[in-house]
Amino acid sequence: MGVLAWIYLLLAIAGGVLPWLANIAFIREHGASFDIGLFVNLANANPAAQSLSRDLAIAATAVTIWMVSEARRLSMRGLPWVLLSCVTIAIAFGAPLFLHLRERRLRELGRPTNQ
Repeated sequence: MGVLAWIYLLLAIAGGVLPWLANIAFIREHGASFDIGLFVNLANANPAAQSLSRDLAIAATAVTIWMVSEARRLSMRGLPWVLLSCVTIAIAFGAPLFLHLRERRLRELGRPTNQ
């Protein structure tokens, strides 16, 4: 496995852990059930939060479309798991995980990577 694949894997781990630390703090602060309505309201509570939320939503949509088309182009396995992880864990986990799997697939195919 190349250096770039390892970097993507480390980013996936960080992207899974760090958002969920914030989610756990949200759950502790606002009750044991994850109130998605309150979460969305707080994510849009001020212009800075709105900017980040909108930025994330647009970027996540674009990245998801690209992941689906790239996975098809390269005949990659595991895309449903990646997409599920984007929704259940975080896009910050799923996107780097996809890039990790893509690097591995490119090596399998003998195609040059950036590494």
